[in-house]
Amino acid sequence: MNFKEEFEKLVATGKIKRAEIEPLVQLATHGYCTHRSWGFGKVIAVDAVLGRVMIDFQGKKGHPMDLAFAATSLTAIPKDHILARKAADLAGLRQMAALHHLDLIRLVVKSYGGRATADQIQQVLVPDVIADDYKKWWEVAKREMKTDGHFLVPAKKTEAIVLQETEITLQARLLADFRSAKGLKARLAVTHELVKSAHDLTDKLAVAAEIIPVLNADIASHLRTQQALALEAIFARDDLRHATGAAVIEGEPNASGIWSQNPRLNQLLEEIGAAKHRRSLHSFQESSPVWFEPVIGIINTVSAKLCHECVQVLAQAGHLDRVRDALGRLISQHQASSELLLWLAKDRSDTFADILGPEVFRAMLTAMERDAFNEKKSNRLRDFILGDMELIEDLVGSADIDVIKDLTRALQLSPSFDDMDKRSLLARLVKAHPAVQSLISGEQHAKQETVLIVSWSSLERRKNEYEEMVKVQIPSNSKEIAIARSYGDLRENHEYKAAKEMQKVLMRRKSELETQLGRARGTDFANPKTDTVGIGTTVTVTETGGHRETYTLLGAWDGDPDKGILSYLTPLAQALMNQPSSATVSFEMEGSKKQLRIESITAAKLT
Repeated sequence: MNFKEEFEKLVATGKIKRAEIEPLVQLATHGYCTHRSWGFGKVIAVDAVLGRVMIDFQGKKGHPMDLAFAATSLTAIPKDHILARKAADLAGLRQMAALHHLDLIRLVVKSYGGRATADQIQQVLVPDVIADDYKKWWEVAKREMKTDGHFLVPAKKTEAIVLQETEITLQARLLADFRSAKGLKARLAVTHELVKSAHDLTDKLAVAAEIIPVLNADIASHLRTQQALALEAIFARDDLRHATGAAVIEGEPNASGIWSQNPRLNQLLEEIGAAKHRRSLHSFQESSPVWFEPVIGIINTVSAKLCHECVQVLAQAGHLDRVRDALGRLISQHQASSELLLWLAKDRSDTFADILGPEVFRAMLTAMERDAFNEKKSNRLRDFILGDMELIEDLVGSADIDVIKDLTRALQLSPSFDDMDKRSLLARLVKAHPAVQSLISGEQHAKQETVLIVSWSSLERRKNEYEEMVKVQIPSNSKEIAIARSYGDLRENHEYKAAKEMQKVLMRRKSELETQLGRARGTDFANPKTDTVGIGTTVTVTETGGHRETYTLLGAWDGDPDKGILSYLTPLAQALMNQPSSATVSFEMEGSKKQLRIESITAAKLT
């Protein structure tokens, strides 16, 4: 069928406009189209007599459209367009993706008019054509594009990949990019690309011979004015020389020319790219025999990430003790910066286990309050504290209860958190130390309700248990955790998991003991009143049926049923308490009710 002649007839009868002929001819001959709302469609029939076209859209099969409307709302796409190929030969495309990466990329880019971004390519290929590990596939394809000569691959992901018919070698393209680059920063970007692609260059020495003298001239002109940029250029030049095998040029500028000017170390390091921090520190280390003093001096003035790099380099060089002393001093004097504390909290290394305590959290509160007056400071430390659910327990878990109480008050008064965030943090404190619940909630019970009456001997036993836990068991457990962590792979490290579980048990028992010891009041039970049953008395009772028992009521921790000694907190003792002689009391034990008659009350005989 000659669609053009048929459409000409429709124009003559006024059913369509002449401008609509060409779009309709393309629609009929190509057989595929797109709609801005319904997406990709396949043309299944064009009926010039009825003046309509039938389209299979996804979810709208056999959808009829008026020819005039179709001409203006549909865009015809050729049979070799990636969308048409997906509809007609998806299996062939999948084979192409597996065997011929560049052919598939070329097809996609051509479909988009010779220019397509990485996101556009991914969107059209995943998951229909490439279902598994697209990232790995794309990295391979991108390397092939860079060496093929027909693709211009931009450095930024958002910029379009361009298909060019004339082949340009990778070396020629990168050299052209370098020559046209304006300024040292732009030249460095191309230099980094040359280093990464050095194995694909056709004449490495020729590249080095052209690039390195230009970089040397730029470095020399930036040595005093932009030292961070000059240092980065020195690193890039040296990397290019290493990658190409070029020789050192006599008299060229080097890193010592920068360090000899005594630049502000923290400022220079913050200006240079984060990936070059450690290399810059090693370069500084090589330049001065006392390099470590300035590096220790800046850890309180740099970002958390750079602080980490500084500490790593110092530790590797054997200056860890100096770092520990500096950290301890800054924290104890509440001079530590929020970024330093952020690094310490994120890292939480066993290397600084003796520093990571409640004083760190107190220093955090001080740092955040100090930052509140500096609009340039961010809330990164505050956000980390709120987000890390284990931080507070890690910092305060082994602290004394009095320290925790002071820390609780400090948190309650801190202006750095709103009420909701405070409640969340205080709840974590309570989880680590339940004894502070009453301080937080404000529930002050009467002294009689909170006090535990105990014997001096049982009080001494509990105190000894607490001392043993704090001075021996908890430190021993901390060492076990550190040793187990050194084995690596914490997911499969059973020794580490067991040690962490034991830590939870110890911390829970420690908290219980702190609460109990805080409520305990020792006594020798001397001279008790005997007109009613009370603590320190011996009471003889008779059950229904005539069975007689004798009980001695003593302190909360003194119970010994085999000897007839009851803690005054037991249900039986509570039923007898404050009852006079001859009184009858009801008592439920193991689901059955019993009645007891009090026969006599005497002072307990204690040996």
